[in-house]
Amino acid sequence: MATSSDDMKKSFTYRRYKDGDSKHLPFSQEIWQASWTHKCPTYVHRTPPCQGSCPSGHDIRGWLDIVRGIEKPTAGMTMQEYAFRRNTNANPFPAIMGRVCPAPCEDGCNRNQVDDQVGINSVEQYIGDQALANGYKFEAGADTGKKIAVIGGGPAGLAAAYQLRRKGHAVTVFEQKEHLGGMMRYGIPGYRTPRDVLDGEIARIVEMGVTIKTGVKIGKDITVEQLAKDFNSVLFAMGAWSGRNLPIPGADAVNCITGVAFLAAFNEGRLKHVTGKVVVIGGGDTSIDVASVARRLGHITVESEKDRPEHVIINQTAHDVAMTANRQGADVMLISRSPISKMPAAQHEIEDATREGVEIVGQLSPVEVIKGKDGRATALRVVKLEEDGKTPIAGSEYDIECELIVAAIGQTGDVAGFEGFANDKGLIGADKHFQVPGKPGFFACGDIVRPHLLTTAIGQASIAVESIEHYLNNEEFAHRPKVDVHHFNLMEKLMETGLQPEHFEAAAKDEIEKAEGFAKEIDRGLRGTSDAKFAVHNYEDRSFAEIIPADELFLGHFNHTPRNKRDHVMVNADEVLGHFQERLVALDEKQAVDEAKRCMSCGMCFECDNCVIFCPQAAVKRVPAKEKTLGRYVYTDYSMCIGCHICADVCPTGYIQMGMGD
Repeated sequence: MATSSDDMKKSFTYRRYKDGDSKHLPFSQEIWQASWTHKCPTYVHRTPPCQGSCPSGHDIRGWLDIVRGIEKPTAGMTMQEYAFRRNTNANPFPAIMGRVCPAPCEDGCNRNQVDDQVGINSVEQYIGDQALANGYKFEAGADTGKKIAVIGGGPAGLAAAYQLRRKGHAVTVFEQKEHLGGMMRYGIPGYRTPRDVLDGEIARIVEMGVTIKTGVKIGKDITVEQLAKDFNSVLFAMGAWSGRNLPIPGADAVNCITGVAFLAAFNEGRLKHVTGKVVVIGGGDTSIDVASVARRLGHITVESEKDRPEHVIINQTAHDVAMTANRQGADVMLISRSPISKMPAAQHEIEDATREGVEIVGQLSPVEVIKGKDGRATALRVVKLEEDGKTPIAGSEYDIECELIVAAIGQTGDVAGFEGFANDKGLIGADKHFQVPGKPGFFACGDIVRPHLLTTAIGQASIAVESIEHYLNNEEFAHRPKVDVHHFNLMEKLMETGLQPEHFEAAAKDEIEKAEGFAKEIDRGLRGTSDAKFAVHNYEDRSFAEIIPADELFLGHFNHTPRNKRDHVMVNADEVLGHFQERLVALDEKQAVDEAKRCMSCGMCFECDNCVIFCPQAAVKRVPAKEKTLGRYVYTDYSMCIGCHICADVCPTGYIQMGMGD
């Protein structure tokens, strides 16, 4: 702490400098020896926060490094295919997820500390679209003779089927609806998940040899007990198809429906228009989808009771398409308990809905559904809330007149036929290995465990498949790592490039004892040195335990570089009626590569040469070209290293740590 001017005046003996302070030591001591330690650099791989924030555990840094050209594909493979292979280790739906995932990975991106996040979703969409355009396929593993039943053909069930087939297990998917896709097809409108894209990504999985049985409801058409007899293991992945009803008086009105039912009727092609004013209750992405679809469908004046939208949704009938010729823009309001700025929906989706003419009102809570004499809802009574989104404001109640009320406030499962497996929330409980407690051989993943994001369901499917593998092999369930993601594996990379360590066999004990120089022989025969070729030296993998924060990077290395943003088709309120075209315009190859180059490769070398250039002892050297691969670009000559830690200070990615020595 600096000395105050008052303290300086108290004593005439105070001196700011001491004798000799003005004299410099030799530069070699002043600069380098001042930081001398017994530590030398080691290369430490850690998980970047984008990956740590991704529920499906993508190796995001890995496929961005491939697109940007740092990690080279194997012989005969294009960058696009290599990136696709790496990407789909975790997620078999890159083209869909690149479009609709709310991208928690981007929120966690360390690049936010420099200028703006990396557009991870946009690069993923590029990878996915290229895969479809070029017809890339998946390959199944060698047949194991094991059979697994997967209940549900949505994102969780299909992702599990994909991972199981990669391991060589036979898979049968039972889906109660006519088509596969689950919420990707029946819960998200087609202008966000184009059906040709969705069908293409599903077909890749089916073509791996997955048996598909649609129109089959387990628990009704086939019992769970029968599945247990016919298969080695059963995975529950049927999603959560029952929307939660409003917990207020009058919510049993026939025209008070759920968001899940509304979107399913639209995506099945039955719901063609709405009638009168629509009030949507929620605040999340589902409520935005409902409101945006209602605006696109438009409103007509109803002359027949059967054409009211609630009858189409509930009774599984369909609208007469000819009637939609008379439709006009629908009056749609979305209300949320949260302030608009704190709504859980993605911000760009809120902005789109507002521009398209949806009236969004925050800090409102439904109190009662007001019914008419015929029992139909005529209005929704609401109360204003304080900014906390919880505390009602006394005397602020008022009615919103409407023809249709849609509650998008959560989901639960349809557990009829699964009563012995369901919990009191209408879901199926699962432990950290996604096995059903007390039910050996039964596993669960996706929304039936906990309704959440598509990427969450896909990530849970990967873990569930690993657990099924342990179960089939009669193995104990492995301890899940602290950072539970799909990690880069240096040894696999070395093997892929033909650079794996040499075979090692320790000298036999009796040979060592007979040898001259016992201690030396122990050292050379068993432990080796940094020159030995039978081990990967000065490298540590902490990716399973640590996420590298921004303050361990050398952020000064990175220039401010604008994002390469996808073009977005802006639809205003006058154009939205009947507008079902896709809104996102994919990046081209140059844009995708340029955006991938903005990735800071946190926790992994991206070959910037800083450590080589700034090392005062020339102790850090490039690996010979024929021995180089990702993560093995530089090495340290420890006979020359003085432990000055400059290489670690100037490493942009935090890959270098002063870890060797005492």
